[in-house]
Amino acid sequence: MSETRDPGLTGGAGGAPVAVARRDIVRSIHYTLSYTVQNAERGPRGAIVLLHDLPGGAFVWEPVMAALAATGRAVYAFDMLGYGQSDKPWPSDTSVWGHADCLGYAFKALGLEEIILVGFGLGGGVAQTLATRLYRDGVAKLALINSYAYQTAFAPDWPLPDMTKHQELEAPLHLTQEQVEQELRQTLPTGSARGLSAARVDAYAAEWNSKTGKNLLLQHVRLLNPLYMNAVASDVTRLDIPLLLIWGERDTVTPLALGQRIAREAKRATLETVAGADHLILDDSPDQVAKSLARFAAQG
Repeated sequence: MSETRDPGLTGGAGGAPVAVARRDIVRSIHYTLSYTVQNAERGPRGAIVLLHDLPGGAFVWEPVMAALAATGRAVYAFDMLGYGQSDKPWPSDTSVWGHADCLGYAFKALGLEEIILVGFGLGGGVAQTLATRLYRDGVAKLALINSYAYQTAFAPDWPLPDMTKHQELEAPLHLTQEQVEQELRQTLPTGSARGLSAARVDAYAAEWNSKTGKNLLLQHVRLLNPLYMNAVASDVTRLDIPLLLIWGERDTVTPLALGQRIAREAKRATLETVAGADHLILDDSPDQVAKSLARFAAQG
């Protein structure tokens, strides 16, 4: 695919223009994953790689992409399996381990090495699995944003109400597409301290607005297994690479206490707390997140 440039965007290395994000695809195992990339010409070594939360997709990183591209590095934002424009197989393994396995092959196909891996929410759990097990040699730095960790794999009432009930195997048989969409639209804004615009709620809800989408969303929810998260908990604290923790002070989904525990137990962790931000920190405080990540990328 071709890549266009916006002459109004500057600030890359040496003042060079920052490339506008382009959409591309990569084959992984049996699936095709979609991603957006800026500064692809900078090469895959040392790239910043972004993994989103549930629900979401690569689009959630749009508010920070330009600032990260201004570091002069390539920046990749993936739609994980079952999200956005990536393949939507149902059933499939969309646990943190399944996502990490699929992404590991994709990263290798793209030649991504010495990356700065950034995971938000569920993507933070996937990033932990990659950095500790499935792509350990390829990760130079790790950043976790409002991440699930230890035995916390989901919140009781977000992004759907009564999550344990929604994890039941037969939930797709008893819930209509309309019911699930309504529940999602009502619950999503509770993850933001500043509220979400109608357009932003639409962006989060749109990809689940079909029978397949409903089934995939409930599959994602069903596979949020605390044992899968806890399996890498001790390995994260032993990582000998720089670890940045960015946490919303008012996070009601992945409480600040999780980030504080990681900061206490990890070897090389730095915790930055974002005042006034809830779980949807990329909506609440995108500029502060972008500055923290850019600073982290620039550190030696």
